[in-house]
Amino acid sequence: MTDRAAVLAALDALTDPKSGQGLVAAGLVQGLVVAEERAGFVMEVAAGDTALYAPVRDAAEAALKAVPGIDRVSVVLTAETAPAARPARTASLSPQAVDQGRPKAPVATDRPAHVRRVLAVASGKGGVGKSTVAVNLAAALSARGLSVGLLDADVYGPSLPTMLGMSGKPEYRDNMMEPHRVHGLKAMSVGLLTKADDAMIWRGPMASQALTQMLTQTRWGTEEAPLDILVVDLPPGTGDVQLTLVQKTPLDGVVIVSTPQEVALADARRAHTLFQKVGTPTLGLVENMSGPVFGRGGAEAEAGRLGVSFLGDLPLDAALREGGDAGVPVVVADPDGDIAARFASFAEALAKKLGLQGFQTQL
Repeated sequence: MTDRAAVLAALDALTDPKSGQGLVAAGLVQGLVVAEERAGFVMEVAAGDTALYAPVRDAAEAALKAVPGIDRVSVVLTAETAPAARPARTASLSPQAVDQGRPKAPVATDRPAHVRRVLAVASGKGGVGKSTVAVNLAAALSARGLSVGLLDADVYGPSLPTMLGMSGKPEYRDNMMEPHRVHGLKAMSVGLLTKADDAMIWRGPMASQALTQMLTQTRWGTEEAPLDILVVDLPPGTGDVQLTLVQKTPLDGVVIVSTPQEVALADARRAHTLFQKVGTPTLGLVENMSGPVFGRGGAEAEAGRLGVSFLGDLPLDAALREGGDAGVPVVVADPDGDIAARFASFAEALAKKLGLQGFQTQL
């Protein structure tokens, strides 16, 4: 077990740029967690000081990584959303948590260059069809005339190369990766950067670094032709990749995918809670595999309990699976079919929520 005192000493050796004190003495280390091979804390600053403290956050991450026994690091920089007095601190805060009773927004470095909106597609549980929804939703948004990018952030199980029929490493130009262009989308996946059968035996920092590289070093748009929306297909769960995403870019919203069973809904609830804590709105729930096998209506009822929109359901349909295996999303393969109509409805609702009605730029 890593020595907590060593962690505190490493953080207090860094200087608060405003007070001149160490970070611990200045009260900037909140909710510190030190466990086996990992450490993390929340650093809350005034809203106007986020740019000032971004380098401090980076220095704190480097300092924690230098402590013997620490392999995984999470330093979340948050900003006060109101000038009200700070409530009492809660000793049990986790690294990604914020003070109870007052939501905080994540302090991201910046959104990717020339990208107007960033939408995450998430699930608390694997195997619920999240990637299938992300791919077809992106295709449905593209069918509306929007310029759409699709980022495969599931670094441990990348599925976009198969589901979009992509292969070959991306080209580099001016130190930027060029995304693949397929089915009217700009797409990037870690599966394009590694061999197809490689197992991603990566610790959290390596996964986070891979996401950061794809997010910020891909030429998603240009000044003359910005990308209207980047859809990010997240891995299941509430871990390092999710936290890295909210740290690295402002998210305009998240869509959560679940099947109707309670075991999946419980995890979807946790995913909603994570994004709620970091100030990212849940724009809607999608119920996948709805029908007699797994039941129906669970996600709609859950959306009502959470106070978020229910975008709609998708039946357990062989066409969705076949499209993914063939590398042609069903929205593209059968644009006039029932499944495509459902995704068109999702895309319409999300475009309105995201204020994309006025953006109609083709790739």
